Amino acid sequence: MTTDVVIDIAREALWLIIKCSAPLLLVSLIVGLVISIFQTVTSIQEQTLTFVPKILSIFITLIICGGWIMNNIIEFMNRLFEDFSTYVR
Repeated sequence: MTTDVVIDIAREALWLIIKCSAPLLLVSLIVGLVISIFQTVTSIQEQTLTFVPKILSIFITLIICGGWIMNNIIEFMNRLFEDFSTYVR
C-alpha cells in the first residue's frame, strides 16, 4: 500500500465525516440561533434553555436522515472491505 492510497482513504473518510455530520450540525446551529434570538428579544438569560430544543431537533434529524447517513457509511466500509486484499500487499 502506497502513501497515495492511504491519503486517498483518509481524504474519503474525512469527506464522509463532514457529509454525514453536516445535517446534524446545521440543524443544531439553526435551532441555537433561533433560541438565542428568542432569548435576546424576551431578555431571558437562561443558559440551559437551549439544550432541550437542540437535543430534540437533533433526535428528529437523526430519525429523518439516519438511513441516509448509515447508507453512506456502509458504502464506504464495503469499498474498504472489497479492496482489502490490495491494501495488504
